Amino acid sequence: MARSRPLTGALALAAALAAVVVPGASTASAAPPGVKDVTAVLFEWNYASVAKECTNALGPAGYGYVQVSPPAEHIQGPQWWTSYQPVSYRIAGRLGDRTALRNMVNTCHAAGVKVVVDTVINHMTAGSGTGTGGSSYTKYDYPGLYSSHDFDDCTAQISNYADRWNVQHCELVGLADLDTGEEYVRKTIAGYLNDLLTLGVDGFRIDAAKHIDTADLANIKSRLTNTGVYWKQEVVYGAGEAVQPTEYTGNGDVQEFRYAYDLKRVFTNENLAYLKNYGEGWGYVSSSVAGVFVDNHDTERNGSTLNYKDGANYTLASVFMLAYPYGAPDVNSGYEWTDADAGPPDGGAVRACWQNGWKCQHAWPEIQRMVAFRNAVRGEPVGNWWDDGGDAIAFGRGSKGYVAINHESSSLSRTFQTGLPAGTYCNVQNNTAVSVNSAGRFTATLGADTALALYTGKSSC
Repeated sequence: MARSRPLTGALALAAALAAVVVPGASTASAAPPGVKDVTAVLFEWNYASVAKECTNALGPAGYGYVQVSPPAEHIQGPQWWTSYQPVSYRIAGRLGDRTALRNMVNTCHAAGVKVVVDTVINHMTAGSGTGTGGSSYTKYDYPGLYSSHDFDDCTAQISNYADRWNVQHCELVGLADLDTGEEYVRKTIAGYLNDLLTLGVDGFRIDAAKHIDTADLANIKSRLTNTGVYWKQEVVYGAGEAVQPTEYTGNGDVQEFRYAYDLKRVFTNENLAYLKNYGEGWGYVSSSVAGVFVDNHDTERNGSTLNYKDGANYTLASVFMLAYPYGAPDVNSGYEWTDADAGPPDGGAVRACWQNGWKCQHAWPEIQRMVAFRNAVRGEPVGNWWDDGGDAIAFGRGSKGYVAINHESSSLSRTFQTGLPAGTYCNVQNNTAVSVNSAGRFTATLGADTALALYTGKSSC
């Protein structure tokens, strides 16, 4: 939900009110622990639907984590961003109650999938009314939780991103800004997170972290019953801004927005050949503390990144992200929209993918099959890089995998050099067999805007 520059209107509110979470880590390191570091971000799916998807799709596909939208009681309204204006810390949002959340966590764990929760702790609401769980509230007064003394003195909207105090003490699009330097506020926020931990949650995405001093977040994290819980922070990079993502890496991962911004530019207007040193070579934060994505619920709506409407650009960018070893990837999975404010179809109930507006990007075959690829090649370096100087690239992952992406407007036929052992492999992008010879080479033709992906352990389709 953090924004690098103020926006205006409803999209500003939407933009500012966004969030996402990532996988769990035992220390403040970026890639979640274990061999499965891909998170499916099921944006605005209700918890019963998430539970079914963990069993039916996420677990079998090899996703390590699922990220769910904020569970706290929030303001009423059909827009998606109402989830990002909490009224209380009761588990009483539109997506499910406490029992539904607990059941979802248990079901996902049984499927081998850990759960990250998007948490909104920078602010409360912009107005007054009755919340989704029946709690009455006014801005700066949330009975039994916070009163006017618990909010920052600055009640003006953030107006100057070159001024640290303004960014971290004034109000993000008019939302009541909590004074996270106060003992009571810190204790109360930690209490909310600890309550989620009792339900079995494995990690937190900290919404609008940029608007909270990193020392305040460190203090809050230190109060958790599991201080090593995975912790991913939304800190949008802005050139020349007072608050920078690197300030937060001592607490845990940060979301590297530049990764997504630049993927859009490269896949839309530049050459894929430029991606050879993507990540730290482009000045991003260390791979070990980076959360990456092609898009998230904010950026798909504000146009700063690719989104599901971008066809092959979107799909191939997702293939690249999952194949290339930088950061821990999120796969955004939401719903169709024409109105950027529109909330989820059917209140978040997903009866089937690709119906009723649900896009289910996490289950698109070209994307989903790359999750197992990533798990299989974990820890292997990039090698045998090839490009045509334009929009066709190929690279290996040690002796365990190989990927080729043809983003040219015509087909590509060539012999590729890999580090793979000789044998027959399944190209998981289209379920066809590929034979690699004793020299590690194979010959293939890739149609325009298609990819190829081979990995050890996948010999048959």
